[in-house]
Amino acid sequence: MRARAVPVPAVLAVLAVLVAAAGVAGLVAGRTVGAGGVWEVLRGHGDAAARHVVLRLRLPRTLVALGAGAALGLAGAVLQSALRNPLAGPEVTGVTPGAVLGAVTATGLGLAGWEDPAAVVAAACLGGFAGAGLLALLAGREQGDPAKVAVYGVLTSAVLAGLTAMVLLVAPGELGSVVQWLVGSVEGRVWEHWRLLWPWALFWGVAAWLLAGPLTLLRCGEEQAAAAGLATGRARAAALVCAVALTAGAVPAVGALGFVGLLVPHLAFALLGADLRVTLPGAALIGAAVVAGADAAAQWLSRVLAEVLDADRLSLPVGAVTTGVGAVLLLAVAHRSRSGEQ
Repeated sequence: MRARAVPVPAVLAVLAVLVAAAGVAGLVAGRTVGAGGVWEVLRGHGDAAARHVVLRLRLPRTLVALGAGAALGLAGAVLQSALRNPLAGPEVTGVTPGAVLGAVTATGLGLAGWEDPAAVVAAACLGGFAGAGLLALLAGREQGDPAKVAVYGVLTSAVLAGLTAMVLLVAPGELGSVVQWLVGSVEGRVWEHWRLLWPWALFWGVAAWLLAGPLTLLRCGEEQAAAAGLATGRARAAALVCAVALTAGAVPAVGALGFVGLLVPHLAFALLGADLRVTLPGAALIGAAVVAGADAAAQWLSRVLAEVLDADRLSLPVGAVTTGVGAVLLLAVAHRSRSGEQ
């Protein structure tokens, strides 16, 4: 095994610093209250308007971005390990599109409302499991081929996206309220979203970490894992449940963020290696930093574009940033993988 130039604890410490920096960037982003005003509020001072902006708008928004990013990054690492597929991720295995379909269907048909996040999470869970089941049904015996699973995953996602569009046509009144959410956004997230997200993400995150040993064996191959005494079917099923639950908890909070669950694990494995006892926490830290940092960047870009276009208010959703940057990184990963095969 190739020796690491940097010790794992140091890498985790750097990632924790990046998470903190992304959180600070999220707090100071925006036009109404600058960095000095945020510091005054955090010290217990500042006027009522500044306290409202920082404590009731920016702080829960930043915490939701951090928590959802951690959940999506962790879900992607679990999926890629359980399926032994570097192209697996919530976005391309039917999990995220299924969760979106479940949440939109429950909302559009009046079974749940965005003011009731718990019901939306339950609907997203059902949709996520349905999406993963549809992919398994389509892939059949070819689930061991990463390329073919990726193709079936794209097909599954397209089918589920089409069903979501049909639901929005049936209930067009919901279109305006979910269009940004379908792209991925943390705008307007309040303390209720955070209070629902963090215990859910923590519970399933701990459950996923407890599966680190079996998942590490699964990454070595089906035969090796079975020879080591692992019940591979049960371990994989438990891992998939954790991945779907983590995704379903994040989707109602931030929407369908593109490429986070697919690419964050690649960074985690590159930095921390294949020992999932440390790589899973690393994936959670990277995911948190990526989503919170992308949201801060989206707010900064919104300010710049508003000044250039002379617009009173312009809001760029975080999903637009993660999708744009993620597409470039995906091309780089694909090119690197292709070069390695030659």
